Amino acid sequence: MEALRQDDPRRFGPYTVLARFRETASAVQYLAHDASAADTADGTADHTVVITAARPELAALPAFRRRFEAEARTADRLAGGWVQPQLATRTDGGELWTAVAYVPALTLAEAIDAAGPLPERAVRILGAGITETLSRVHATGAVLEGLAPGTVLLTGDGPRLTAFGPLGAAADAEARTGGQLSVRLGYLTPEQVEGETAGPASDLFVLGLLLAYAATGTTPLADGPAAEAAERIAHAEPELGAVPEDLRGLIARCLTKDPAERPSSGTVAAELALEGAAGLARGGWLPEHLSKTLAEQESRVRELVSEGAADEPADNPGGTAPRGSLTEPADATPDSPATGAPGDGGLGEDTRTTRIGSVGSPRAPEPDRPTTQLSIPRERTGPPDRLPVILPPVAPLVPHPLPAPAAAITAPPPVTPTPAPAPSSSSSPSAALDRRTLLFGAAAGAAGLIVGGGGVLALGSDGSDAPDDGKPAPSPSGPTVAGLPPQPRWVYGHPEAEPAPLTAALWHDRLLVLTGGTKASAVDLRTGRRLWECPDAAKGQAVLAAGDAFCFVAGPSEFLWLSPKDGTVAHRVAYENAFEGAPFLTVSDVIGQSGPAIWFTGSRKVTVKAEKPKKGKKRGKDTQVVTSFLFAYDIVRRKELWRTPVPTGRESTTPAYRLIAVRPDDIVVRQKSATLTPGDVKAAKGKAVFRGFDRKSGKLLWTKSFGTVGPDGAAVGDDQGLLYAAAGDALQSFEMPTGRPKWTLNGTPGTVFGTPVPAGALLHTTSRNQEVGAVERESGKLRWRRSTEAVPGASAPVVTVSSSGRTVLAAGDAQVTAFAAADGRRLWKFQDIGVQDPKGATVTAPYRVLAFGKSAVVQRERMFYAFPVK
Repeated sequence: MEALRQDDPRRFGPYTVLARFRETASAVQYLAHDASAADTADGTADHTVVITAARPELAALPAFRRRFEAEARTADRLAGGWVQPQLATRTDGGELWTAVAYVPALTLAEAIDAAGPLPERAVRILGAGITETLSRVHATGAVLEGLAPGTVLLTGDGPRLTAFGPLGAAADAEARTGGQLSVRLGYLTPEQVEGETAGPASDLFVLGLLLAYAATGTTPLADGPAAEAAERIAHAEPELGAVPEDLRGLIARCLTKDPAERPSSGTVAAELALEGAAGLARGGWLPEHLSKTLAEQESRVRELVSEGAADEPADNPGGTAPRGSLTEPADATPDSPATGAPGDGGLGEDTRTTRIGSVGSPRAPEPDRPTTQLSIPRERTGPPDRLPVILPPVAPLVPHPLPAPAAAITAPPPVTPTPAPAPSSSSSPSAALDRRTLLFGAAAGAAGLIVGGGGVLALGSDGSDAPDDGKPAPSPSGPTVAGLPPQPRWVYGHPEAEPAPLTAALWHDRLLVLTGGTKASAVDLRTGRRLWECPDAAKGQAVLAAGDAFCFVAGPSEFLWLSPKDGTVAHRVAYENAFEGAPFLTVSDVIGQSGPAIWFTGSRKVTVKAEKPKKGKKRGKDTQVVTSFLFAYDIVRRKELWRTPVPTGRESTTPAYRLIAVRPDDIVVRQKSATLTPGDVKAAKGKAVFRGFDRKSGKLLWTKSFGTVGPDGAAVGDDQGLLYAAAGDALQSFEMPTGRPKWTLNGTPGTVFGTPVPAGALLHTTSRNQEVGAVERESGKLRWRRSTEAVPGASAPVVTVSSSGRTVLAAGDAQVTAFAAADGRRLWKFQDIGVQDPKGATVTAPYRVLAFGKSAVVQRERMFYAFPVK
């Protein structure tokens, strides 16, 4: 930290600037505080933020602004886990800055300078944390290009990523005449040196360099002059003798010259920390010296805030450091601009990164072949493609080829590029390219990647948008790259003019039927095209197949039978008068189906007349009581099969049941805890109560609690009479209805199992620690257990097994992960941004999966993707 300079801003929105914190090639980071926020009991640091403000001379460039905004949007979409959520972003009115909560942290470069190489365990946690985030990026086919020793922070609980594209990770950036942005990159990769486009595997090469640097304090291949480093990166083998033996092989694979031979980010994450970075980091992960340094930093920040240092710059325009907190760099002057040039306290020479050109030397206006050039892109004039952009398309960074060292790299004869629009007379002529032009992209490579190859919006070297013919095109990364999802068969976006779907269900592997607030609609599972709409089926609570003839919808007030061809209503049954002896029936959700039979709960109010008063007494008031039933109903014959009385729910509402198991002779249900009466809760003594009903007559056969399974504990039964339920941090199996325990599977301490899924001889498990596994149903023997590598959350992923039983798909809040059912191999991951408009509202809805045939439909709110699966 250092004192503010005379020309530094004093406020950003609600934040009062306290000090300069760090500097990067493209921005200055400030420590700031929201004085209007309520103070916490232990100080005010909870309202302290780090502002990343673009350098003014760069912020004036339209190309820089678009790139800055794109990288800020990427950071926003990756928020959570090892990415700090953005508290505020300002990209209008001439301002360009973002704010994140302050966390005591050191950059990897600062940590190595202070304490030397990290221990092997710390390197594993560092790499696992980075690759867990890379997995989320690479699942879309996009590239991060934000890794460097200065962009990775070490905090008390794990690493943090702070750069989400070339701007954030640039070794140097400057504005050039003609409105051009010159960006010099840090680490390069062999494919970039050879003139190829960066892909997901490029991030893995840079990761290898970064891990070797963390483990040894030096960077293999990349140290020294830029041209020599480029030659080594392209052709030399890395010297990894100083890397710990257990890490050497993995890092060597990351540094393989051929991108196709590098491991996927998911593979690297699993090899570094199978239990995940957060799990491995429990109990501390940094050397004692670095932990003390973080504590001292936090103490200085708290002191700075509590002493009101925010007012000192105004009282001290010369830039004197606040007492006991900040230091004034020897080369700082009050009038020096924040540009990163020598003498301003900016970036110094960094021999750990491969750079194209020299960082500190002044630049002449002639063409700079070793410099990445970013031209001002033309503004988009038409609407975006209807398919959602995974990460926002931005103008491509076009670095020129490196100068060949003597007798080292022989460049092919130059070729004349497609002419760009003529620049003004003051423009630098450095736009000329040759055959080895490299195309770098911040988010989706050299173009805006559209989900499922539904179209690639190519961006020309002059920054203009190439025409998009709207025809399907393959993903640049292809479906064979490890970890990437296959090409979707189709992508369907629910119209923005309609509310997001309430339910989604498959009808006979032919239709995807959606219900919403205004209508129901159907999508052809072969093409992804919308076939019909039915306003009568609005707000449908469930969609089921009524034989081969009709699509059955349970609405708020009636049952509907729709034609699968055009959605017309063929039959309807209103609840209020369709059930003999139960007028004005209120129906809860359908709890399950087996063949033509469905089960649901319903209730009605019954007036109980007061008894006839005795002579001379006044007649009492009539009272109303609610009676509830469990119904069985045949949706093919449209006929009630049976009803049986059940306890009414809390506050005289219809009880809501969850179907646990369907067996040949009975069904097993459990009442949802939200509808339990206080008396029911007290009688259960903190345990779940399961009930078995005869399938033919509806007679209550038994009522039972199993072990310590709670009212909301995940539970499912099978047709063999076994119950599998979460109890504490274990998964237990019981015989029904005797309650005799069969086996216990211990999970990760402190986590909770989600609802397992029986499939053949296996039971597929899931947990809040974002782990998925397979257990033998009969013995409880663990076959395999794998992490999805998503950030642990409040809920476990929902497991779906493909129709063939060969693929397990885990859908969570952040992604869908596919595993091989037999051995748990991670097959691929998928993540979208959930909106078609990059400026639209952030989507937080979890993913869902519906399997049919050789496909699986992945849903996130209003977007649907049909992926081929085994």
